[in-house]
Amino acid sequence: MAEPELVDVVVVGLGVGGEEVAERLAEAGLSVVGVERDLVGGECPYWGCIPSKMMIRAANALAEARRVDGLAGTAQVQPDWAPVAKRIREEATDTWDDTVAADRFIGKGGRLVRGSGRLDGPRRVRVGDQVFEARHGVVLGTGTRPSVPPIDGLADTPYWTNHQAIEVEELPESLLVLGGGAIGLELAQVFARFGVQVTVLEALDRVLAVEEPEASEVAAAALRADGVEIHTGVRAERVDHDGSRFTVRGGGAEFTAERLLVVTGRKAHLAELGLDTIGLDGSQRYLPVDDRLHVTEHLWAVGDLTGEGAFTHIAMYQAGIVIADILARARQAKAGADASGTASVVGGAMGASSALAASGSSGSAGTVPRADYRALPRVTFTDPEVGAVGLTEQQARERGINVQVGFTKLSGSTRGWIHRVGDEGFIKVVADADQGVLIGATSVGPAGGEVLSALVVAVHAAVPLSQLRHMIYAYPTFHRAIGDALRDLS
Repeated sequence: MAEPELVDVVVVGLGVGGEEVAERLAEAGLSVVGVERDLVGGECPYWGCIPSKMMIRAANALAEARRVDGLAGTAQVQPDWAPVAKRIREEATDTWDDTVAADRFIGKGGRLVRGSGRLDGPRRVRVGDQVFEARHGVVLGTGTRPSVPPIDGLADTPYWTNHQAIEVEELPESLLVLGGGAIGLELAQVFARFGVQVTVLEALDRVLAVEEPEASEVAAAALRADGVEIHTGVRAERVDHDGSRFTVRGGGAEFTAERLLVVTGRKAHLAELGLDTIGLDGSQRYLPVDDRLHVTEHLWAVGDLTGEGAFTHIAMYQAGIVIADILARARQAKAGADASGTASVVGGAMGASSALAASGSSGSAGTVPRADYRALPRVTFTDPEVGAVGLTEQQARERGINVQVGFTKLSGSTRGWIHRVGDEGFIKVVADADQGVLIGATSVGPAGGEVLSALVVAVHAAVPLSQLRHMIYAYPTFHRAIGDALRDLS
């Protein structure tokens, strides 16, 4: 067997988190091998955030045009999917070609290896017949894949995941959506606004079950107004396909459509990563990490496979911590090697990039930031948008917190009244009455995700309620309703 090739860092999986780590470390002068079996950039730019939001932007434009009646005269709208598909193909994905991303990584000094990487012992990664040994360590960023439930008959049918839904060139006449989470609702609303007959089946008692019940109600009402049928408490028991249509049986009923979209969650496939070669269990659902994203001393993980949330912003946030940690270690190793006359860092040009490693979340020199998910923001990009941060009311009560809740409808605000049509939504704040700070909040409305930013700051920085109540909120804005919700706390 050939000797392993010695490099500084190996990054397995170049999704958004892994790609960020690999590029930034290569820029800093480390020798970095990036291993990717699919597309550099991962799910987000090709089948997730970017193309789906292009679809949502187009669908929302149709909805706004239909709201002209009653506001500014009359309008007629003729949906056309062709320009949407063209934009996704040409602007977002280069027809699902990652040449630009791959060349960018290589241009920064990285080495791209195509294939499936797996651990081959401490600090070692095998890709086919190649084995790499990393001086500083290995970073795993292999993400997740759609989790398809073991429903009788499903595996033998041509069902869609989010991949086929994003890539579709011609819309079906009807669509069944299995799963009423964020992805399911976003895509259901898009297709409905383009004239597809859409039915959503959700096994739980409400859609968007991870969010506040009030958010579930508003989202469900909005989708029904767009013509979407929503059935909750329906657990699919059998799926059949007769060559032209799907039939889903569950809850004592049958549902049929031309296409079936399965969006029932995602799963990390840890068994493929060779974790057993370093004494770890590959059968876990997610890979446990500490607050510096360490799995073990020389192994880090970023992104979906850490189980902290399948969000691009989480992967990028974690990537920043890993980059800082590895650069700090590399500087220490170089300092020790220079003292003995042998440099261990290939390239050696830490330069400006080392500034990131030198400033932690507290701003103190020589520290590495630690992960803090108390103020994790999340947005479901339906219309209205559902933005949330921190704990829900139920989660806070389950933790034994002395909870105070403030609530205000968006339509009761001046901006909501001005907006008139499409002003459904609310602001809900969850406070720890003993500490006098917000620990969670939900912002639902036409700009729910944007209004959320002020609430994220409040939760993250533990801004005292007394200060939040005495802030000046611009008039007439949607975010001014935050003040109304805070007043409702008392």
